Amino acid sequence: MTGSSARSGIVRWLRAGYPSGVPERDYLPLFALLRRRLTNDEVAAVAAELSGRTDPAGREAICELIERLTHETAHDADVERVRQQLGASSADDDPPGGGPPAA
Repeated sequence: MTGSSARSGIVRWLRAGYPSGVPERDYLPLFALLRRRLTNDEVAAVAAELSGRTDPAGREAICELIERLTHETAHDADVERVRQQLGASSADDDPPGGGPPAA
């Protein structure tokens, strides 16, 4: 990912797919999809921007959540549900600049 412009594009893509916010049950598969293309720091930056938490304590809490969730394995059906949710918001499954690859 190349900086704040690409991150903003991904955030817009996620907000379009989840206009009411990401439900907790979709966190794990969503992080699994994002981590296929983004580094842990980039995923944390996207999560921080989505949550509006830019303070160091909030960012640390987000990083800890991502760390805890990403040690779990997302089920294929859950990943596909998230992919379809995000794909329903646009003609393309991928965010600007490339996104999670097809399963």
